Amino acid sequence: MDIVYKPNMSLKDFFKQNKDSFEERLLQEAVTVRDKIEEIRIIGNINLLDNAHKLVMYVIEEREKELVDFAAQEGKAWAMHSLTLAFKLEWVQAIRRTLWAFLHFYDSKSGEVDHVERFYPLEKSINQGVDQFLNTFFLSYSKYKDELIEAQREIVENLSVPIIPINSTICVLPLIGEIDESRALRVEEKALKEISKLRIRTLIVDLSGVANMEPEVIDRFLKIIDGIKLMGCEAVLTGLHPIIVRKMINLGVSFGNRAIMKGTLQLALKDYLTE
Repeated sequence: MDIVYKPNMSLKDFFKQNKDSFEERLLQEAVTVRDKIEEIRIIGNINLLDNAHKLVMYVIEEREKELVDFAAQEGKAWAMHSLTLAFKLEWVQAIRRTLWAFLHFYDSKSGEVDHVERFYPLEKSINQGVDQFLNTFFLSYSKYKDELIEAQREIVENLSVPIIPINSTICVLPLIGEIDESRALRVEEKALKEISKLRIRTLIVDLSGVANMEPEVIDRFLKIIDGIKLMGCEAVLTGLHPIIVRKMINLGVSFGNRAIMKGTLQLALKDYLTE
C-alpha cells in the first residue's frame, strides 16, 4: 500500500490522491463486511466504498448539514432493504480506524504529529463527525422501521375489521376468528368511524365465523350495538353461533332488543336488497 504525500498538500487533496490506498486499508479493517459489499450493492443499490469516501470528506471538511442529510438517507436505505445493522456498525468503525491511520501518516509527513494544540481539536472534530453520522443513521433507521410497523399494523387492523359496502346505505362487517377485548375495541372504533364516513344506514354484522365469545366481549358487543344505534344506523346481526347464544342466556342478556337478528348473511342480504 503506497500512500502519496506532497509538501503543503491539503487534507482534502491528500485523501483524494490516496483514494485507492484508503480503500485497500479499509477492506483490511472491515473483515466481515468486505465479503458483503457486492451483495449490499445488489440488494440496496448502496455502494459502500463510494459512500465511505463521501463520509470521510464530510467529516474532514466539517460539512455538518450534508453529513446529517447523508446519514438520514443511509439509515432509511438500510431500513428499507432490511440490511444488517452489525455490518453498518463494523463498516463505519473500520472507516474511523482507517481515517485515523491516514491522518497520522499525513501529520507525520507534514510535521504536525507532535503538536498537541492541533491534535485535540482535530480528534474532537473527527470523532464527533463520525459519531454524529452513526447517531443520525440509527435514528433514521429506527424511524423508518417504526413507520413501517405502524403502517403494517393499520393494514392488519383494517383486514381484521373489514367493512364492505353493498350499496350506498348498506354495508357488511364479516368477523372471523377469535375476538378478544382488544379486537372488539377495534371493531367499535372502525364501525362508528365508517358509519359516519360512509353515511351507513344499515350495518350487517356477520358473526358466522366467530365460534365463541368471552362474557366481557359479549358485554362489549352489546355496547357496540348501542353505539351503532346512537349513530342513527340500524344494526343487523347474522350467523350467531349456538355457543354464544347459550352464554348470553346464562348471562341474562340479549342482542334481540338492540338489533335485528337474521339466521344467515344470505338471508339478511336477500331481505334488505329486495326491499
